Amino acid sequence: MSSFCRAVSDGVTQFVALDWGTSSLRAYLLSASGAILDVRGNDWGIMGLPGSGDDAASRSARFAQAFWQIAGDWLAQPNTSRHVVACGMVGSAQGWREAAYIPLPATTDGLAGSMVSVDAGNGVQVHIAPGLIEHGELPNVMRGEETQIAGVLSHLEHAGLGTGGRWLIGLPGTHSKWVQVEDGVIVHFDTFMTGEVFALLSRHSVLGRSMAEQGLDASDPDARQAFDRGIRNAASLHGDRGLLSTIFSSRTLGLTHALSGAEQIDYLSGLLIGHEIRGLLAGLAPEWRTARVAVVGRAHLCQRYRQAMLVNDLDAISVYEDATVRGLWALISAQEQHAG
Repeated sequence: MSSFCRAVSDGVTQFVALDWGTSSLRAYLLSASGAILDVRGNDWGIMGLPGSGDDAASRSARFAQAFWQIAGDWLAQPNTSRHVVACGMVGSAQGWREAAYIPLPATTDGLAGSMVSVDAGNGVQVHIAPGLIEHGELPNVMRGEETQIAGVLSHLEHAGLGTGGRWLIGLPGTHSKWVQVEDGVIVHFDTFMTGEVFALLSRHSVLGRSMAEQGLDASDPDARQAFDRGIRNAASLHGDRGLLSTIFSSRTLGLTHALSGAEQIDYLSGLLIGHEIRGLLAGLAPEWRTARVAVVGRAHLCQRYRQAMLVNDLDAISVYEDATVRGLWALISAQEQHAG
């Protein structure tokens, strides 16, 4: 039995879990059932650590400093496990210790069994989840989202929906991921840089010159109408010409007064998300077109993606809860099962 497994089964009643990304660090104190007892966050992502120095020893010391400052008092309590689970960019080549990508197919058990450990001092080990890689002519990677997928699968089981058969799970964001899961096994995923492209086009291209600084409120009917117009244009014959052609309409519809500056923001969002969904569907094998679909994230963003999917004759359930913390607990639980 590993030391981590012994700690889980040795009468401890709370655990520390970390979501450690590029720009932020989020720490959770979890009960023995996985419930959130406390949560903290700050800007100490891997590119904003406290302290100074970029050599290997200094970087390691800065990671340790950030870790102990955010979770030290929790770990000082005798009923807290001395084994911490972390996910995200903390496991990248620029992180505390690199947790190499593991290839598909992958499962939650496989992720839990491939974690690497860092000695944080004072008898504490930090176990870092690996990312995932799909090899091929166009390789694809994820880091952090694999833990979210583990959390979504746990949520689906607890919600009585099960993880059998085929699930298509969407994680919209800066780099949207669409993950194919079959009988609980991750078998394929696609990445769409939708959020980053939206930011670049709206802030640093000619399209942004006629846009307002802020869009309309999400509940405004004009915002919904502009967003829907973008989705439908992406799904239309105009969309057949591809994204590089249709995005210019964001500017021309403004020049012809068909869209206000604020409406152009929602229109461009709809156009980009519409093209994302269209591209996703174009790449799906026939048997995956009948898969059950779940979209995970903030309520507003999930609603936008569901709207785009409905235009393309596809529906989805929304999972609004924090999939990352649920996934971190799933990794802890998987380790506990290995102990048995």
